[in-house]
Amino acid sequence: MPDDLASRVAGPVLHPGDDGYAEELAGFDLAVSQRPAVVVGATGAADVIAAVRYARDAGLAVGVQATGHGITVPADDVLLITTRRADAVLVDPSDGTAWVEAGAIWSRVLHEAAPFGLAPLAGSAPAVGAVSYTLGGGIGVLGRRWGFSADHVRRLDVVTADGVPRRVTAQDHPDLFWALRGGGGNVGVVTGMQVGLVELAEVYGGGLFFAGEDAGAVLPAVVDACRDAPDEVSLSVAMVSFPDRPAVGPLRGRWSCWVRVTSSGTPARCEEVIAPIRAAATPFLDTVRTMPVTDLGTIHNDPVTPTATNSHSLTLRRVDADTVATLLRHARPDTPFVIEVRQLGGALGREPAVPNAVGHRGAVATLYVTAYPHPTGPSASDGAAERALIADLAPWSDGGALVNFLAGAHVGTDDVRAAYEPDLWDRLVEIKTAWDPDNVFRINHNVPPAR
Repeated sequence: MPDDLASRVAGPVLHPGDDGYAEELAGFDLAVSQRPAVVVGATGAADVIAAVRYARDAGLAVGVQATGHGITVPADDVLLITTRRADAVLVDPSDGTAWVEAGAIWSRVLHEAAPFGLAPLAGSAPAVGAVSYTLGGGIGVLGRRWGFSADHVRRLDVVTADGVPRRVTAQDHPDLFWALRGGGGNVGVVTGMQVGLVELAEVYGGGLFFAGEDAGAVLPAVVDACRDAPDEVSLSVAMVSFPDRPAVGPLRGRWSCWVRVTSSGTPARCEEVIAPIRAAATPFLDTVRTMPVTDLGTIHNDPVTPTATNSHSLTLRRVDADTVATLLRHARPDTPFVIEVRQLGGALGREPAVPNAVGHRGAVATLYVTAYPHPTGPSASDGAAERALIADLAPWSDGGALVNFLAGAHVGTDDVRAAYEPDLWDRLVEIKTAWDPDNVFRINHNVPPAR
């Protein structure tokens, strides 16, 4: 095995037992125990090129980690590239784009774009890595108006399995461009991306928190509101039991039916949409207000403290009264996982001008379930209860999933395959086989090459 990697990269090169090794590979998800053979703290594209070439010569797989929200490195024959040091963001207001390095998180992009009255199609959790989120498709609270984050990518800088850096656009390596936007990092390490921004300075949104016991009245009202909502309004609802901790404030220890509201249109039009939801029951907390777009993350208030996760996804082709009844049978104060149903449709259901690998655009909603931390330790639940809910919802689904909502040690090839219709999957396999026949980039939501 070559031993001169440290002389070829500017960032740290660490092995098991080295000081700083555990800290370097630590990420958000505590459910997966990692022990890669080598960790490279990349400072930029040159470090990534050196690391991929080293891994190729040493016979190691290559994994990439920004924030560690989707950790998938349980094996030890892996070189893990951490990208958090490469976090530059450069906004060009003249053409409404941002150049985003591999380690940048969405909150950074939101901050840099805001002075120009622009915003990226960030996720509901702005602490997530922008590049990895986008490679998975990227479904955020602005998506019903503007589509998936992957739909707005204009250029990717990529290091392929042969260690060669490539500029990838709709004209340059169009097969890679198609596969990377929605197909994940299966055919290369993305060191930077150029994304289109939208004109947006403020949003109207927040949460309507109802007692969990009111879900039987609130959920049907949400379903009805979703049918008539314009594209600029996005709704989701979560059944969640908040921890009994002072830091949670008025939510402390409460089982809640939490409706999340986001609108990029006028407050008055949004209020028309959510009025029937407000009338269904009395919220004990209402945080819906006008806010700067940089506060987008406060709508879902996703956790930022590392925790164990075990997340599943299911795309729904229709939602009706029987769907709601099925959800309510599984939603109880002691249910050990969050149940979220997020509205899709609008621009999320339309093909972009330059097609990509994002699957299941015909779904009207997505079910997302994620386990609470296990009370006896850092590992998440075994997922049996979540799988039971997903099985009961099969009549309303095509069996699909969304890549961004798959996380945890349970994620396997069948789960990833469910995120793509057969024709998309076959094309991903074809491109993977052409560019990475040895499956060097398998430490991810993997699309294996043809055998």
